Amino acid sequence: MVTTGLRPGRSAVLRLLVVAMALAGALLGGLGGAAPASAHAALTGSTPAQGAVVDHAPGQVALTFSEGVAMGDDSLRVLDPKGKRVDAGKLRNLSSGNVVKYGAGLPAGLGNGTYTVAWQAVSADSHPVSGAFTFSVGAPSKTTAAVPQDKAGGGLVGALYGIARALAYTGFVLLVGGAAFVVACRPAAALVRSVQRLVVQGWALLTGTTVAMLLLRTPYTGSGDLADVFDFGGLQQVLVTKPGAALVSRLLLLAAAALLVAVLFGAYARTQEPAGPGEEPLDPAVAERQRKDLTFGLGIGGAIIAAGLAATWAMAEHASTGLQTAVAMPVDVLHLLAVATWLGGLAALVVSLYWGPPVERAAVRRFSRIAFGSVLVLVATGIYQSWRQVGTWRALTDTTYGWLLLLKAGLVTVLVGIAWVSRRWTGRLAEVPAGEELTAEADEVSGASEADAAGADEEKDAAEAAEAEAKADADTEVDAEKAGVGVAAAATTGATTAGSARATRPATGGGSGSADTPDAPEDAPTPDASEASADTPAPDPARAAQLARQQAALDSAQAKRKRDADPERRGLRRSVLAEAAVAAVVLVVTTVLTATEPARTEEAVKATSGGQSTAAARPQALTVPFDTGGPHGKGTARLDLSPGSSTAANTVRLRLTDPSGKPMDVPEVKLAFTQKAKKLGPLPATLRNEGKGRWSASGVRLPVPGQWQLSLVVRTSDIDQVTEIKNVKIGS
Repeated sequence: MVTTGLRPGRSAVLRLLVVAMALAGALLGGLGGAAPASAHAALTGSTPAQGAVVDHAPGQVALTFSEGVAMGDDSLRVLDPKGKRVDAGKLRNLSSGNVVKYGAGLPAGLGNGTYTVAWQAVSADSHPVSGAFTFSVGAPSKTTAAVPQDKAGGGLVGALYGIARALAYTGFVLLVGGAAFVVACRPAAALVRSVQRLVVQGWALLTGTTVAMLLLRTPYTGSGDLADVFDFGGLQQVLVTKPGAALVSRLLLLAAAALLVAVLFGAYARTQEPAGPGEEPLDPAVAERQRKDLTFGLGIGGAIIAAGLAATWAMAEHASTGLQTAVAMPVDVLHLLAVATWLGGLAALVVSLYWGPPVERAAVRRFSRIAFGSVLVLVATGIYQSWRQVGTWRALTDTTYGWLLLLKAGLVTVLVGIAWVSRRWTGRLAEVPAGEELTAEADEVSGASEADAAGADEEKDAAEAAEAEAKADADTEVDAEKAGVGVAAAATTGATTAGSARATRPATGGGSGSADTPDAPEDAPTPDASEASADTPAPDPARAAQLARQQAALDSAQAKRKRDADPERRGLRRSVLAEAAVAAVVLVVTTVLTATEPARTEEAVKATSGGQSTAAARPQALTVPFDTGGPHGKGTARLDLSPGSSTAANTVRLRLTDPSGKPMDVPEVKLAFTQKAKKLGPLPATLRNEGKGRWSASGVRLPVPGQWQLSLVVRTSDIDQVTEIKNVKIGS
């Protein structure tokens, strides 16, 4: 790879920085995907309701969702207290109008007890969602129903899918933005190997991640088992879904994109090459017409393919569901194209500045204007998308989606600020001389082939040098004049020709001969040209080529040092590199944002759950000081609740200690939970004494996620008793 004047240490540091940013992006993208996928389609209601106690067994269980979902016969299961499936096994589509509702029939004559409803679906924006809740017939009872602890889209498969999503965005940006930079900003970059690698690697990255996502869809939306990537039956089912069709369409478009990339760096690049030595240049009018035709074809074809690639995201993600989908999907396509044009072009400019020939000022200014237009499109489409997904100002600060959106907006603001600095550096640039630009581009094209030839000739040069040295030792007695002619001939072919011409001049019959050799006797024989040629060693073409390459490298290095001494170009490289670093973080935040529940949906779920958030379950630890008012009535209760879930049985562990920290035994301790928003409870937890100062309870069911009130009663004597109240958050 040809550098542009960076010292080896700085070049290595830059490469490490680029690799570190890529790894950080993959890691953060993986962390975004390693957590259970956020529910984009949320359960907004059910019949019977979560935690409800009904007098008679219902005829069916029905679920209502915030947006369209895809479900099958096994997507909704109803389990009795012993864990046996009791539903009819046939999904009922109860949707009407804008209401998305599915149900499963129940047989008559179900007994009393607590029943568990487990469901799993794929939301309209391609993300898997799942959950479980309980209801009771007659009265609550213990249940042994096993409910999956992992959310759909979590675990290793979810992490891999999240990483693939992040890398797919990166590949799209590099492919589309890099190619647009070449066609619209700097056609000469079609000859730059670093830009060629950037675009080709973007295509390969997008293609590879698309195939990976297609194979991962089955376990991602189903079992969560990585081995199911080889389930071709499941792959067939994926292909008929909207996300599967979008991924297949993306692969077909990438096949067409491969042809355009081949033309871009093949026929189009050749129109930018100067005529080589001995080559007859094309007629300027013909060459210009060829360039215009190729530019037009690449521009139109590339725009169609880029828009099609962007549409594969728009038709399968947030834009395809919710409000105003007919407007949202085209807006999303424009948003993605603007991102790719700006950030992908920025990446192409970075590699051009650091690993390519000098970049002319006109090209940087063209990119600056295109980037400014892309930012305007981003702002307009981003405002619309934000309103559509957030809805209210309050949701910006009350939801995870809102916080991420604010973070992204802040990063884009920083990015625009750095871009403004880059524009100022661009205005100070001096234009690169045309001769220097063409020479550098020719060096860029031929550099790799010459380097390969140099490696192949190295051993041959060493052997021939040894042979020449031995021959020189054997010829030490050769006539001095002949030796001089030989040295001259070995130096250059031109010198050999000149020496031969002088040797063939006539020695007799003219004053010129005596003038050339005044000290030679007239009857001395003049050396014949053929004799001189036979005694003169032939020049070594391999050695001459090696010396030519060394001289060319020296000239190129001097030109690069001179160019890099320009403070304006050095400042531009630094500001553009800073832009690229911030842009990498923006891509990571964007990937996490697309995997997060929209604020509108989260607010709707809160409204239907009494204002309580349905956060993921996590263990809870509470410290409750108490004082019964009697002798030895002061102490501290330490309570641990695990897993803190509304969909699984919880375990409670309680420890009482006196002010000195020693275990404290009391005659009686009671524990109960109340959910005031849903008017549930108090639900008592039966505590078992496990030793001095230690109690535990298992099978504690808290059927509704949200804020619960914990009531702890401690009695230290017949008359000394206190009740302490604490809030505890239960996840879904």
